[in-house]
Amino acid sequence: MQRQLGGDLEIEWRSYLLRPTAKPAAQARDLDAFRAYTQSWLRVAADEPRAPFQVWASEAGPPSHSVPPHVAAKAAAALGDEAGRRMRERLFRAYFAESRDITDRATLRALWSEAQLPDDAFASCDDPVHARRVLADHQEAQALGATGVPAVRLADQDFVLVGAQPEAVYLRWLRRAIEARVA
Repeated sequence: MQRQLGGDLEIEWRSYLLRPTAKPAAQARDLDAFRAYTQSWLRVAADEPRAPFQVWASEAGPPSHSVPPHVAAKAAAALGDEAGRRMRERLFRAYFAESRDITDRATLRALWSEAQLPDDAFASCDDPVHARRVLADHQEAQALGATGVPAVRLADQDFVLVGAQPEAVYLRWLRRAIEARVA
């Protein structure tokens, strides 16, 4: 969509935590149950062929909670827009296509490197400012009515569009908003 709308669209990535806290080991999701859940990803893959969704196929995971990958994405974004984009893409592909536990510290470290981010900057993932920003984003999203992902909103509106929508829906919505601003 950004390529189609060019400079008329600026995306600001925010965090929404599907699993905001880690479950104790005794309450952690069963790997077989998680694999069964990931079957639902195939519906999204059928609707969007460019989305690399696969059923969970590894012995890793399931991920314990959402905070670690969001913090890593915030730390990468602090290095610049391009660094943030590369890390978000690596996290997405690692989770949905490669069945990697993106809550595991070693996996996050490897993804950081695969995104070609500076090795010494990985330590910034431990800076509490990023975790605070993740939690603030999550609270704001909930206050705006987000109940899942993706959740998209226009900067000047308090309406949140929740759930995977066909690209045409997003483009129509964004084009109408752009036209309204120009008019």
